[in-house]
Amino acid sequence: MSLRLMLAACLLLPVSAQAQIRNAPSPRALEFSAYIFAASNVCGYRIGTEEFDGLLEKQNVRAADVGPRGPFGGRVQTMFALMSNQMQLNREKACLAVAGEYGPEGTIHKNVLLPAPGIDAPAPGDVKPAQ
Repeated sequence: MSLRLMLAACLLLPVSAQAQIRNAPSPRALEFSAYIFAASNVCGYRIGTEEFDGLLEKQNVRAADVGPRGPFGGRVQTMFALMSNQMQLNREKACLAVAGEYGPEGTIHKNVLLPAPGIDAPAPGDVKPAQ
């Protein structure tokens, strides 16, 4: 296809279709999304929507982009499956670790992950040494 034909095709696209073309999110944004989704799945945490969206915005990503039906959802789903399986291998420690990073008292960012209704969040200092 010649350059002129490609340019003409782009000019004929509706404005809304042209506006939807976006750069792919950084690998870090995809990994972060998969990590939060995996922690929610394995540990039963709720995702603090405002905090999650805010962290994604700092990486120039929208939650709709990385969600299951989003344009990059397939990539996130693959990482999500791997992370969920890894977290499940040592569920208790993984859930405590992620709560310590992104829970209500998170050391990286607070309230990205919230305890499920009726369940108290584990405190990061409650980790017991392996016996």
